[in-house]
Amino acid sequence: MHSATTGQDGLSAITFFKGLSEDYGRAMAQLQGKGMLLDAVLQLACDSFDTNVSAQTAKLPALDCHKGCATCCTLRVTATAPEVLMVARFIRALDPALQARGIDLPGQVARADQLTHGLAETARVAARQRCPFIAQGVCVIYQVRPLACRGLASYDKRACAQAAAGQIDAIPYSEPHMQVRSLVQNAMQSAMRDAGLAWGNYELNQALTMALNEPSLEARWLAGEDVFAAAQVSEVDPADMASTFDAIKQAAY
Repeated sequence: MHSATTGQDGLSAITFFKGLSEDYGRAMAQLQGKGMLLDAVLQLACDSFDTNVSAQTAKLPALDCHKGCATCCTLRVTATAPEVLMVARFIRALDPALQARGIDLPGQVARADQLTHGLAETARVAARQRCPFIAQGVCVIYQVRPLACRGLASYDKRACAQAAAGQIDAIPYSEPHMQVRSLVQNAMQSAMRDAGLAWGNYELNQALTMALNEPSLEARWLAGEDVFAAAQVSEVDPADMASTFDAIKQAAY
């Protein structure tokens, strides 16, 4: 795992991005076309995120997020294909035990998709539709939650509740969580692009519904197909992102 931690200056961020992208690239080259590629890439992503966030926040105040707090879990969540496919694997593994308890998690995801399908971020917040993975305030896929969820952390849970109620706009989020999440995810996307894999960002409910309905999507994505294209979120032009990735790779350390 690339061990350099991110700093506040652009050079540190570029160094971190390039080093991590190279680490992703080596893993993808070694495991090309194999299911273990998902495990390796996402383990690298999570380890890099945790290590760097820990270093960046060591002297900062404690977060106000806690188990049982799901205030931010009405926001739209986007994820890369490896993240979507890993969540789908996790749900399939849990499904027999949950079905025995009368919990139809794939059905909950499909119903959430019906309610949120095609909604932009603002409309999604206004709808206040709870994430289908929240049960009694706890995320049932916490172990494999996307980077988007890991990168959202607050210093004031009351402000989060007020924002959710439309009373305020600003929330004191942890900047290191957001910055590291962006670097870790974008380095992964850059490496996927270089490896000939679909590297887009997808709306989680829609993409996950697709993955749960069609188990062959994992193998097809590993073969280079953009299996979640219909769920792609494109607030940022992919061409602009690709140009940025290329510019970073050409930048000096």
